[in-house]
Amino acid sequence: MKTAPTFPILATSRARMLAAMLCALALFAAGADAAERKAKSGDAQPASAAKAHKARKAGHVKFEKGGGETRAERDRRLQRECKGLPNAGACLGYGS
Repeated sequence: MKTAPTFPILATSRARMLAAMLCALALFAAGADAAERKAKSGDAQPASAAKAHKARKAGHVKFEKGGGETRAERDRRLQRECKGLPNAGACLGYGS
């Protein structure tokens, strides 16, 4: 038994294509309207402020060694956990 589509108007591919195009057009119009409102409100940065922002040097990411397990502890744990498992993935080199 074939069930009827939820929205009978969208039963044909042409109707689905039209609905998709209308949705895309609505999203595009909403985005353009938001950009226009932002430009009119004066929230846009002046050219000198934009250049100053680009001129700043990017921050550095600190790497903290932390209190995690040492390499020897990790090796022992993997040997223990990977017994009998396939030699692949996290168990590569530790599995049997």
